[in-house]
Amino acid sequence: MANVNINFNGKEFLLSCDDGQEEHLGELSEHLNKKFAHLKSELGNIGENKLLLITSIKIMDEYFETKKKIDEKKKELNDLSNKFKELKSLVYEYKDIKEKEIKVLTNNQTNFKEEIEKNKEVYEKIIDDAADKIENFIQKANLNNQIQ
Repeated sequence: MANVNINFNGKEFLLSCDDGQEEHLGELSEHLNKKFAHLKSELGNIGENKLLLITSIKIMDEYFETKKKIDEKKKELNDLSNKFKELKSLVYEYKDIKEKEIKVLTNNQTNFKEEIEKNKEVYEKIIDDAADKIENFIQKANLNNQIQ
């Protein structure tokens, strides 16, 4: 344990604190002394005990106001976190839907490609058959012309 001399309301006090906390204790006592001195100048000398009580109440009021603000910020942060989780869920859901749509489109494209290839083969066969028939017709016509 460390000992720290602090000055409060013009008086010296020796206080103990954990090792390494000396500077922090000094800052706290300085803050308390400033609040006390400010109230003393505003209210006059109404008695040390009453001034200490009022100073303590003002500090507790600041503490509770700060705690309330922190709690509100925690709630806001929690709400934002929940909205972020919801948004993240929607993004993944959207991604899954789009991946399914891409899969369907890819399958359709593959099917169309296969159908085009089949139709190409059928049309080539039709063209080849038509070309063969025309060639046969021409040959017969040429033979008929030669016979006549």
